[in-house]
Amino acid sequence: MKPLKQMCLTELGGVICEALTDKNIDVVLSGGSCVEIYSNGTYTSKDLDFINRYNDSKKTIKDVMISLGFRQENRYFIHDDIEYLIEFPPGPLGVGDTPVNEITKIKTETGVLRLLTATDCIKDRLAAYYHWDDEQSLQQAIWVAEKNKYDLDSIKKWSVSEGMVEKYLIFEGNIL
Repeated sequence: MKPLKQMCLTELGGVICEALTDKNIDVVLSGGSCVEIYSNGTYTSKDLDFINRYNDSKKTIKDVMISLGFRQENRYFIHDDIEYLIEFPPGPLGVGDTPVNEITKIKTETGVLRLLTATDCIKDRLAAYYHWDDEQSLQQAIWVAEKNKYDLDSIKKWSVSEGMVEKYLIFEGNIL
């Protein structure tokens, strides 16, 4: 395996997912790192948020991360050779109040990275825009939409269920 400092974001994510999968821990990348991947780097993130889908053992996660050369500081795992912070928020995996069931897998030379689909990545960003008026998250959703295939009907139905039709129409007006 090549050194962590030589890995791109997807490779780093792949090695972490693979190491945890080997211990039967199911994590899925979400948040800004998904935006970075789906926007082809238009947006950059300095952290990787892996949702611990079934709230598996924090001790096992810590042991795996230490075996990869990380140390824990508060809620983050840090490695001296990389700029990314790694975090494992608890599950369940969802966007807004809706559970996420479909996962995208990207095969890398370091392992399989499991992450939100482009559609759910857009919903994740829109949730921040909808509920916290985060304009930057709206822009991130637009960038993901511009560079990927996604299910607009699903996003619209989800937006309605979140009670956010007006804000959805702003998003839709920026992508159509």
